[in-house]
Amino acid sequence: MLGYLILLFTVVPIVELALLIKIGQYIGVGYTLGIVVLTGIAGAYLAKLQGLITLRRIQGDINNGRMPADKLFDGVLILCSGILLLTPGLLTDLIGFMGLVPFTRNLFKQWLKHKIKDIIAQGRVITITSIRAKQSS
Repeated sequence: MLGYLILLFTVVPIVELALLIKIGQYIGVGYTLGIVVLTGIAGAYLAKLQGLITLRRIQGDINNGRMPADKLFDGVLILCSGILLLTPGLLTDLIGFMGLVPFTRNLFKQWLKHKIKDIIAQGRVITITSIRAKQSS
């Protein structure tokens, strides 16, 4: 887990910076900054829209007595996609937009479900069933 975090916070920004520099050299700094700003604005709007749609679906399932587990996964992925879209960089924007498109979001969702099942099967989940307060004497 620590290795993934180190990778996330070191390699990804370096790749993003290199990509921005290359694109800036190719199309110009102004256009590159414009793309970053526009993808951030468009991404925030789309994430909000998708999030509200998903929230309404979750509420509908709850009102009908159904467990909205699948839609909760959608909500988490939309939230993560929104965060990625607000992060400056074209690679994170691409991944963020992929999380907002239902087809690719379903691929991410299936991968996430598989990972969670593996973690549970390996016994790496701690379940707390009750909390008892100790009384001091």
